[in-house]
Amino acid sequence: METVWFIIVAFMLTAYVVLDGFDLGAGIVHYIVGRNAEERRTIISAIGPVWDGNEVWLVAAGGTLCFAFPPLYASSFSGFYLPLMMVLWLLILRAIGIELRHHVNNPMWHSACDFVFSFASILLAIFFGAALGNVIRGVPLNAEGYFFEPLWTDFRVSANPGILDWYTVLAGVVALVALTVHGANYLALKTEGEMNARARKISGIAWFALVGLTVLSLIATLYIRPQVLNNYKSNIVGFIFPLLVILGLTGMFVYRSKGQDKFSFLSSATYLIGMLGGAAFALYPTVLPASTDENLSLTIYNSATHSYGLKVGIIWWSIGIVLAIGYFTFLFRTFKGKVKLEPEESHY
Repeated sequence: METVWFIIVAFMLTAYVVLDGFDLGAGIVHYIVGRNAEERRTIISAIGPVWDGNEVWLVAAGGTLCFAFPPLYASSFSGFYLPLMMVLWLLILRAIGIELRHHVNNPMWHSACDFVFSFASILLAIFFGAALGNVIRGVPLNAEGYFFEPLWTDFRVSANPGILDWYTVLAGVVALVALTVHGANYLALKTEGEMNARARKISGIAWFALVGLTVLSLIATLYIRPQVLNNYKSNIVGFIFPLLVILGLTGMFVYRSKGQDKFSFLSSATYLIGMLGGAAFALYPTVLPASTDENLSLTIYNSATHSYGLKVGIIWWSIGIVLAIGYFTFLFRTFKGKVKLEPEESHY
């Protein structure tokens, strides 16, 4: 059951990154694809019906983590308290930028909301990437399973690192570029004319950076934590994830050149699934590695809740996930096609 719940948590986090990732990506390229107020309103409309639903996956993943692996939840929220508070504020600011933009019909208000939306989206992408970098690199866990990390120290990977060092910053940059491509592909799918052309151009330029950063991040990961290859050496099935990464990168390039925006978007989703799935496979059964002593790492075995609770929980989770998938299927089918703007109204 511990392995089943590890897969469930990895699945829910991956679903969040793929779904809310294109919302974040739309915010990252907000000022590049949208050159004026009307075009930026089009971008907001492209994610308007789905962005808040996509964020539910993050809340659900956090709740699942708390239920299945409570020591991991407690340790992470204690050690990462500062960055988590920053992420919370950024999520709030992004929501303000999206939801309150149309409440005041004033150009200055629109500009302020656009800036907040874009700024928060950029920082969230970097923070989420750095968070994954921390998990892969390891944190200074003590014998009680807790740790503390300053925001940064000397930017070197060591036994007592900061939240930000050269490796986690690299992970943040990879996430920023990956979500830029993902968001641009989504906007190309949802828009027409000049906005569509700009989105495709951004995706094409960022694709080259993404290929280089993907290779660089792999080399850096093997340098700081060569143990990530152990599971791949013992189980050839894991190579499906690097294959998904390659297929995703190839698909983005081929389908964009053919103007097939839908398949370009699905290819960037495939890339994200491959990267996150590959990281989870490499870490298993560890859920939070210790940078000080491998014996202090949190695993699915020493951090899982009681087996009875896991068995009962799988029943309720199955019911919930069926309802969630049904809702999202209905939502995206209803919202398919290009964005059509309606006259903007002021709400007081």
